[in-house]
Amino acid sequence: MTDQYTFRNPVTAYEQIQPPEQSQPEPGLDSRLTPKADLGEDTYRGTGRLEGRKALITGADSGIGAATAIAFAREGADVVMSYLPEEEEDATKIAELIEKAGRKAVKVPGDLKDSAVCRDLVETAVRELGGLDILVNNAGKQVAQKALGDITDVEFDHTYKTNVYAMFWLTKEALPHLPAGSSIINTTSIQAYSPSETLVDYASTKAAINNFTKGLAQQLAPKGIRVNAVAPGPIWTPLQASGGQPTEDLPEFGKETPMGRAGQPAELAPAYVFLASSESSYVIGETLNVNGGLPTP
Repeated sequence: MTDQYTFRNPVTAYEQIQPPEQSQPEPGLDSRLTPKADLGEDTYRGTGRLEGRKALITGADSGIGAATAIAFAREGADVVMSYLPEEEEDATKIAELIEKAGRKAVKVPGDLKDSAVCRDLVETAVRELGGLDILVNNAGKQVAQKALGDITDVEFDHTYKTNVYAMFWLTKEALPHLPAGSSIINTTSIQAYSPSETLVDYASTKAAINNFTKGLAQQLAPKGIRVNAVAPGPIWTPLQASGGQPTEDLPEFGKETPMGRAGQPAELAPAYVFLASSESSYVIGETLNVNGGLPTP
């Protein structure tokens, strides 16, 4: 069976999709995405790299978070899944895959724009898993707007609270529970380096995540807690079809990369596994770019 270790041409390893114009209400569902995103459900093969680990993943119902949750479970980790209540359908599917891998899945719906929800989420994770040693701050909000004046104060606030404030609240609450050897992984973006004109607010949050990651990494390194980030390029997820891209741009999504195609969530999961595992013990404050060859600083 083909898996992530199979020798393949990366240009043709995944379908060169041409998504039809489509629109979903936020936050979007994997189950309604055309074509379906590849989460690694049928291909990711674990090798025990996270055996016995305890992970909290935000945005774990779909896209990159879901692919990471599947991979973590198949590598031996128990997983607490954070997602919005509207995403229950997708979350249930991913929880079933985690349990099929023989690991514990704990579903915790809630809106991370609320600091109390973030605190309760961490407390639930520690209680249900008996501790915590991996935190993946992955949940994100992205809404394309053609002009700055089209971004309302409320929307700007929601984007920053989802992408930046929640990361701060969750990390701050988790730190007293994280032993030496723990890993914090934040999801940033190619947008942090090369912002699109339609994503001014979103792109600026991703730059903030990069900076937060590198500063906190220095602070926590002496304690044996590693902080790193993953910066995806154009990855096919419900985020893109629920306002993340202008609808008319979807058929060409990802074709600007040197590889000539959009990435799939399954291609991101190994990066998160690497940064969570002890094999990356000397990797601290790094932003790992997974973007199909787009140049970054």
